[in-house]
Amino acid sequence: MENTRPVIAVVDDDPRLLESLEELLESAGYAALTYKSARDLFARGLADLDVLITDIGMPDTNGFELRAMVKKLRPELPVFLITGRHEIADQTRAQGISGFFRKPFDAQALLSAIAESLHKSRNGA
Repeated sequence: MENTRPVIAVVDDDPRLLESLEELLESAGYAALTYKSARDLFARGLADLDVLITDIGMPDTNGFELRAMVKKLRPELPVFLITGRHEIADQTRAQGISGFFRKPFDAQALLSAIAESLHKSRNGA
């Protein structure tokens, strides 16, 4: 049987956040894939992803850099950035991002934003 659940990738260097987001997404009916770094994500590939959620403040490749790389390969892929800091004020860098969530974020708000972005991408909006 083919897996028709939307695939959500999460990139964050915090293992506790990865675990909690994986549980949240799986409980909401999504297939969740978690990665500790952008390198791990690219090693797997982006082909079947439906949504990407990434932390902004990570060593090596930060969330803004990751978003820029992903947009070159999959410009239509919804990207959500999460942060424990205040980078959200930098609106010029926020263009091309489906949403910002500051930790600790509201789980239902994140799930609603994911559902909305999936709906838009499926309907060609």
